[in-house]
Amino acid sequence: MIAYLSGVVREVRDSSAVIVAGGVGYEVFCPASTLGKLAVEAPAELNIRHVIREDAQLLFGFSDADSLRLFDLLTGVSGVGPKLGLALLSAMPVSAIAQGLLTGDVKLLSSVSGVGKKTAERLVLELQNKVPDHLAAPVTPDGVRAAPVTSTAGRDAIEALLALGFREGQVRSVVAELLAADPAQSADALIRKGLGRLR
Repeated sequence: MIAYLSGVVREVRDSSAVIVAGGVGYEVFCPASTLGKLAVEAPAELNIRHVIREDAQLLFGFSDADSLRLFDLLTGVSGVGPKLGLALLSAMPVSAIAQGLLTGDVKLLSSVSGVGKKTAERLVLELQNKVPDHLAAPVTPDGVRAAPVTSTAGRDAIEALLALGFREGQVRSVVAELLAADPAQSADALIRKGLGRLR
């Protein structure tokens, strides 16, 4: 089983990348967040989940261990295959998915193309007590995990920004980063600064 791949990016496609390692080109399916970090002719190091089927052997690659861990949790749920797992991880950050699972936010999860209400409910039911709390904390631009949004001001800011039509995953991540920088900020300040980042 392949668990890790280190090589040079030969090609970046819509949903996969070709990584050349040891003279062999491996097609690796990746979420958008990982594909966005890959560049042709640049070195790449990916955490791999090797899926063996009767008709194919597929590689799924992730730039960080948290994404792989959440992918494994998602695809461990009945009816959720690797493609749907990748769709979830491509639609929003790991922290937003984890927070949605922990808080039972079926609406957030079912907003992803291909995830119906019943599937979202099943994900919450099976994973709510399995998702590590730290996964719900967004990663700030300097690579540090911010604390998940629990303050009243933070929740109020999130609701206000969502009402303006911004995507939930982005909103939660931005508000969490702002609170990590200054936990005492008011909802008004968070909304104002959030608008500046989201526009």
